[in-house]
Amino acid sequence: MPRVKLDLPERFMFQTSVKVRISDINYGGHLGNDAVLSIMHEGRMQFMAWLGFAELDVEGFGIILADSVVVYKSEAFHGDELTVEVTAEEFNKYGCDLYYRLSNQHSGVEVARAKTGVVFFDYAARKVAVVPSAFLARIEHHRREASEE
Repeated sequence: MPRVKLDLPERFMFQTSVKVRISDINYGGHLGNDAVLSIMHEGRMQFMAWLGFAELDVEGFGIILADSVVVYKSEAFHGDELTVEVTAEEFNKYGCDLYYRLSNQHSGVEVARAKTGVVFFDYAARKVAVVPSAFLARIEHHRREASEE
């Protein structure tokens, strides 16, 4: 079976740092696959806050994950500082894809790359919602800022 390949966007609009905790380590002595999803979640929460939103409040709507892809590139260990980069791409009527790159902050070695499909959701009505205009506007604002650098 061929391996999954995930191409990343050229630019990421946001980055943060997350330290690998002892609870993130698996029986193999390195960062566990479940912990990678948790670190991505932390990065996504910080990305949303940087945009001025919360996962459960983007103009009254929340987000849900429709899918995820993770490609592991190298090991990470307890105490490593990971740079978590996040960006939003490939918008449709109800959501977009969020891309992530996790790298060892000290060595620069890529640990994992990932993508999650995000759908906006009206929790009160229990149905998908159109991407909020304020979310689109803030993403576009940060793209313009990045292209001017």
